[in-house]
Order: sequence, then C-alpha cells, then structure tokens
Amino acid sequence: MDGTSEAGKRPFPSTFDAGSRNKTLADVLALSRELSNWGRWGDDDEIGTVNFITREKALEGAECVRQGRQFSLAIPFDKDGPQAGQTQRFNPMLFMTRDGNDIATGAIRRLPRYHKECHSRFTDDVWLLPSQTGTQWDALAHCLYDNRMYNGFPADAIASWGTTRCGIEVWKDRIATRGVLLDMARWAGLDALAPGDAIGPEHLEACCRDQNVEVGSGDIVLIRTGMVGQCRADGSWGDYAGGDAPGLSVESARWIHERQLAGVATDTWGAEVLPNETEDVFQPFHVVALVHMGLLLGEIFDLEALAADCAEDGQYDFLFVAPPLPMTGAVGSPLNPIALK
Repeated sequence: MDGTSEAGKRPFPSTFDAGSRNKTLADVLALSRELSNWGRWGDDDEIGTVNFITREKALEGAECVRQGRQFSLAIPFDKDGPQAGQTQRFNPMLFMTRDGNDIATGAIRRLPRYHKECHSRFTDDVWLLPSQTGTQWDALAHCLYDNRMYNGFPADAIASWGTTRCGIEVWKDRIATRGVLLDMARWAGLDALAPGDAIGPEHLEACCRDQNVEVGSGDIVLIRTGMVGQCRADGSWGDYAGGDAPGLSVESARWIHERQLAGVATDTWGAEVLPNETEDVFQPFHVVALVHMGLLLGEIFDLEALAADCAEDGQYDFLFVAPPLPMTGAVGSPLNPIALK
C-alpha cells in the first residue's frame, strides 16, 4: 500500500504502515509491565477489563437505543466460513441425528415413554466446531507468556479438559454496555485497509474526532478495517484466516488502557496487524492486552451493515450485548453480538 486512496478521497496516513516494524521483545515486555492490570482487582480476579462494565455503564448503553434498530455482528457459522487450513481451526460442521427423511420413512422409533401414536416428531442436530472458528471472544486463558496467563495464573491451570482459571464462562452475565464503532476504513476514504496496515493511537484518536464520538471507561470499541466486506466483494475468504491483515499496533494498547476500555473487537481474524511488528514475539498485542491487561478481545466481527447505518445517521454509539456461551473451562466462545441503536 502506498498511503494513497482513490482520487478525491482522503489519503491514508503514511504513518499507518511506517516506522513500526522495529519493535523488540524488550519493547513488548516493557509495555506489558507499564500497562499490567495484575492485582488491580485483587489477586484472584479472572474478569480483567470487563470489571469496567458497571451497572451505570449498562444503563448508559441502554440510553443509546433511540430507533430500535438491531444489527447482528456475526458471520454465518457454516461450512463456507473463513477457515482454510492456515490454522488448526476448521469451519463448523453440522450433523443431523434425526432429520426429515428419518421421519418421513418411519426410521425414527417412537419415544419409549409413549405407547401410542402421538403424531408429532422432532429433529435433532449436533455441531462440531472450534470455539474460535468464527465471530468470537478470546478468554483470558487463550494466550500465555512465560507460562503465565492474566493475573499471573499458571499455565498448568489449563488441562486437557479445560481451564480452571480465566475461562470464558466468567463473562456470561457481564457483557452488556455502551459500544462504539470506529470505522477506520471509511475514515481513511478506503473500502478496506491493506494487510500490514497498523492502526496506532493517533489513528484511533483522529477517527473518534472525525466521527464526533468519545470513548471512555467501560466502553467496548469495535474497529472496522473493511476486511470482511472486502472478502465478501471478492467472493472468497482467501487467506483471511491466518494470513496477513490490517490491525491494531502494539502501541494502541496504551490508548486502550488510558481510556479504561472494557474490550475491543475487530473484523479481522487476529485483531492485531500482521505481519507482526516484531519477529521476536508472535502476536505481541495479545501478549500485552490479553496476558497483562486482561482485555476482552473479539475477532471476526461483521461490521459492514452497522458501519453503513452509522455513516448514514452519524450515530456511532449503541447498546452492545454479546455474552459468551457459558462453556465451563473453554478458552474462547462463538457468539452472535448485537448492536442496538
């Protein structure tokens, strides 16, 4: 990407993809120490930045509902999803244990408790899917550094049957708050950012200013790069899942920390910019944000319809409701996040 957009549109900031590739392990660890929330809410805390979502914050989110319009921010969970073999994840598989043909042919036996014809019949299915195959939250047990997860809990708290610390279920009744969309692609005058474009604090702040919206403690910020929309326009996911992508720079963690955001979600597979800003650490933003800040982090959100509506009416905040499935011990959860305006 050369830093320019189509004629007549705002040029994309040249600093977006320049000067950020010289990070080192020492830089990542220094930022981790600076922004660490270990012990902030007690030595046994497993909630992390979701602690910023208070009852008052939930009420503030509710005040953003003015039109009664609802937007699902999830991609479809089906065989045509983005997983194409670059990670150990795969697209959802659906199996019918009792289907319509079974009923039509009489292959399904009558339920044992009924001894006469009861006329009604039922179908059943089974889903097989990784918890992070589509639109999802990362649990705080998802990422570890130096054998520690958020708040210093040890790696061996995660066993083959699940984690006993920082599992996804701790947020089951905590994620309803004010949401804010930052439409980085539209702000830059582009359909979509390019792989390798790093979104820094200056870009986030400038987008807030241009959209006339403020973010603060307890908010969840949704960041649109346009990548899902680009894949849809191309008619293919390509290397979306596991490939290079635009995303958050490591430095953006400081902006998030200063504003006490409860969470951040993006329309990319990994939230942060790829290639990463250092070869010393894979996914360095995750190390800073998940392990040390305890940040609620979401990925593979579909923000296209919401973004178009926000651009039309100028309202970029809304009630955001996105609880995970309370799967005990899981380190991620699929979800269907809803924005209500």
